[in-house]
Amino acid sequence: MIQNLDNLIKQALIEDIGNGDITTNALIPDALESSATMVAKADGIVAGMDVAAAVFHTLSPMVVWYPLVKDGDRVTKGTLLVEMSGPFRALLSGERLALNFLQRMSGIATMTDKFVAQTAAFGTKILDTRKTVPGLRLLDKYAVKAGGGENHRIGLYDMVLIKDNHIKVAGGIRNAVEQIRKQVPSGIQIEVETTSLEEVLEALSMKVDIIMLDNMSNEQMKACVEVIGHLAKVEASGNMNLERVREVAATGVDFISIGALTHSVTALDISMNIKPY
Repeated sequence: MIQNLDNLIKQALIEDIGNGDITTNALIPDALESSATMVAKADGIVAGMDVAAAVFHTLSPMVVWYPLVKDGDRVTKGTLLVEMSGPFRALLSGERLALNFLQRMSGIATMTDKFVAQTAAFGTKILDTRKTVPGLRLLDKYAVKAGGGENHRIGLYDMVLIKDNHIKVAGGIRNAVEQIRKQVPSGIQIEVETTSLEEVLEALSMKVDIIMLDNMSNEQMKACVEVIGHLAKVEASGNMNLERVREVAATGVDFISIGALTHSVTALDISMNIKPY
């Protein structure tokens, strides 16, 4: 599902448990079994079920995980998400880490779903950004997709995005694109950040794949979209929120990128209840 998930979970467990859960290991007999459930305490979209399961299975392969929902499902307060059983120590030691992953990812999916609902009528796609927690980018971006959004570039290696500082160094959009095309394989998409109609026209003349309209007013974006037509895809970026995003979509842009999906996460409230046999 997610590359390097096993390594990520192992590192997270080292951070949280270290040489061992001294409280649990001192109080809970090694052979004691237990059962547990996870329940949504708020409405939202679930993401990270397999990640949470992997936490417990890393601690003990004896944990039995029986999910009642899947990633992308819409849940309401009180929805039972999963039933599990296995060694009490594994369930108790893994509880916080599993919930941290599941709550964060579900929070991202839930927020993404809210933006998607505002823009769906216009066919505009909601994109994430690179404003993610270091080390958790693939989880964050997976959660965006679970919420109905799409992924922008994963990192600096899989797509060209020429931003203002690149343009300054190169001496203009034309020079930047020309230099890029001499060195980058033809299959790599090229996007250019613009802040004015003049810059849009320059980017358009270079036949780039995507033109970003950065921090423009709705009126400016609408005018730029009309000029661009179908000669390039158009992305809107900067100061996007739920109050504004529908109006931005109405300008005709193809994409709206929103850093807040991952840099300002409100975790979905989920609880775990453990019961000894």
